Amino acid sequence: MEDEQPGLRAGDRLAADTSMGPVTLRVANLDAMVAYYRDAVSLTLLSQDGPIAVLGRGTTPIVILQFAPELKHAGPREAGLFHTAILFETKEALAAAVYSVAKHAPGTFTGSADHLVSNAFYFTDPEGNGVELYWDRVRTEWSWTHGTLEMGTLYLDPNKFLEENLTDAAVENPIIGGGVVGHVHLSVGDVESAREFYVNRLGFETTVEIPGSALFVSAGGYHHHMAMNTWNSKGAGRRKLALGLGQVEILVPSADDLGSLVERMEHYGIQGRDDGNAVSFDDPWANLIRATVGHS
Repeated sequence: MEDEQPGLRAGDRLAADTSMGPVTLRVANLDAMVAYYRDAVSLTLLSQDGPIAVLGRGTTPIVILQFAPELKHAGPREAGLFHTAILFETKEALAAAVYSVAKHAPGTFTGSADHLVSNAFYFTDPEGNGVELYWDRVRTEWSWTHGTLEMGTLYLDPNKFLEENLTDAAVENPIIGGGVVGHVHLSVGDVESAREFYVNRLGFETTVEIPGSALFVSAGGYHHHMAMNTWNSKGAGRRKLALGLGQVEILVPSADDLGSLVERMEHYGIQGRDDGNAVSFDDPWANLIRATVGHS
């Protein structure tokens, strides 16, 4: 990033090597959701213990599915998850995953875009949770102006993308390379409250803002680790317990970084819940944010 953002000291920011951990979803039909993320999205079922299934790539968990049949779906205008974005290492790996979804669940595709910093494909899982599959351009190709990142929404032809990047090997075995949660996008009630919590308190930096509509934030100059928008949820209040988003996990590099985060939140009167491994906070809409030390 070219410019320091005003009003925040270096110690008020999340560490540059902060990243995102797995997203937990509460689901009504565990078998169907495991099948979607395993067979369509082409994740690996890493473990399943009773009502909890963990899917990811390699040994990295990406989605945790928690069976909660007693809960109901939230309304379409409520706060919660907009999408979980899974980052792939190469265009070939992304093409393999996109082709896999097209083959196994074609009706879940909702769009694609070239965002200048990335190529992205969008889907909705069987229970209405948004999913983004994407690949990043190298950071030297990103454009910054006065601390704001240039992002766009340009047309990306999915058929042309597959034609140019899908290999025979990828068709045979779509699990190519690793994958991680690159970013998490939330639906919130208003942008100002999101900025107060995620930037001024939690310690992300703003990378892009669409005034009154959306906020993109990151650590270490990434295009965004999290985003919050009001496109479907303007004016939404605190969430009630429902199907959908269970928690978002943020991975900080060290125990000292976690301690600094906890101290900063306490300074602002935001008390976390410490389970010995992580500290959890509720954002203004009762989205659960769990901060823990990442494992390389």
